Amino acid sequence: MKVLLVDDEHAMLLAMRLLLAKIEGVELVGAFQSAAEALDFVHRTEVDLAFLDIQLAEDSGLDLARSLRTLNAGLDIVFTTSHTGFAMQAYDVYPLDYMVKPISRKRLAQTISRAAAGRAVPETQAQTRDSTASRLEVRGLGCFEASGEQTGNVRWISRKSMELFAYLVNHRGRSVAKARVIEELFPDMPFKNAERYLYTAVYQLRKALSEHGCKEMVVSAQEKYRVDLDCADVDFIRFEEDLQQCPEVNESNAAAAIKLESRFTGELFEGSAFDWADAERERLTIRYESFARRLAVWLLAQKQYREVTRIAGRIAARNAFDEEALMLLLQAYGAMGDRQSLRDCYASYKQLLHEELGVGPAPHVEQLYEQYR
Repeated sequence: MKVLLVDDEHAMLLAMRLLLAKIEGVELVGAFQSAAEALDFVHRTEVDLAFLDIQLAEDSGLDLARSLRTLNAGLDIVFTTSHTGFAMQAYDVYPLDYMVKPISRKRLAQTISRAAAGRAVPETQAQTRDSTASRLEVRGLGCFEASGEQTGNVRWISRKSMELFAYLVNHRGRSVAKARVIEELFPDMPFKNAERYLYTAVYQLRKALSEHGCKEMVVSAQEKYRVDLDCADVDFIRFEEDLQQCPEVNESNAAAAIKLESRFTGELFEGSAFDWADAERERLTIRYESFARRLAVWLLAQKQYREVTRIAGRIAARNAFDEEALMLLLQAYGAMGDRQSLRDCYASYKQLLHEELGVGPAPHVEQLYEQYR
């Protein structure tokens, strides 16, 4: 295993050299006291594991870690420091370990062993992981779940790490400033406390995704966060993209439009109390209902009454006051000769208006009912 050391204290570099020399299978390929020297070295040399001091004299070990990961995504990073206060920030870049000085030979050997074990995956297993875990199915309509075809559901370590993933996916790959993430996910918490919880949630999220080969999916840089959606298939994003491809319903796309309508299995993140999603949830529901009404109107003209009642019924179930959905139902039941469903539908609507608003149905609704009754 090729190891790199970066520490601004010469004595620490010497101590680590002596400790590493006694561990079998380790090759110390470089030892530097500045970030610039380490970056230049990694540009030219293969490295498997880097031990980085978080507090370098003129540089940030955290920034160095991010830069190293850019050059070598598979590089394992271990942070070394004399202070425990940086632990949460360190986990923001998903390190293999975090070690507080002075470092014992036993502790160092354990970390080296962990790094070696992570790289000792059989080739066939690694190929399977890469091929199957490269795509993550994310479902946000009617629920919130994520899974890999062969790796199963993502096992969230905490509710907040799950919410963070939903939040970043909802931003569709765009970067979000750390301050905004904290404001929307930890609204009632002091900033410093929220910052620590955010770092923990990021670490937990990356750890959960790593089981599916997606630990690099969460990207952080320049105090911003985003998710790389190149390795994910998100149902509500795909649904909206397909809506844009269907501006009108006609004979050539009617079958596809019916299938598209059925893919809206519920509101965005339904069942999850994500207040930050309210505006997006409403916007997406409005888009669906607009499309569903247009589809139902076209189907009514084609005398496909069963489909009309199914679609209009779904709209009415979400908004019992939706007059247009009611009228579509009355017309479909009337054309089918289903007088019982016609009467039940009208009676329920009339009672709802009376109980909730103290009014009766509009005259044109009454006229339509009387026409078919």
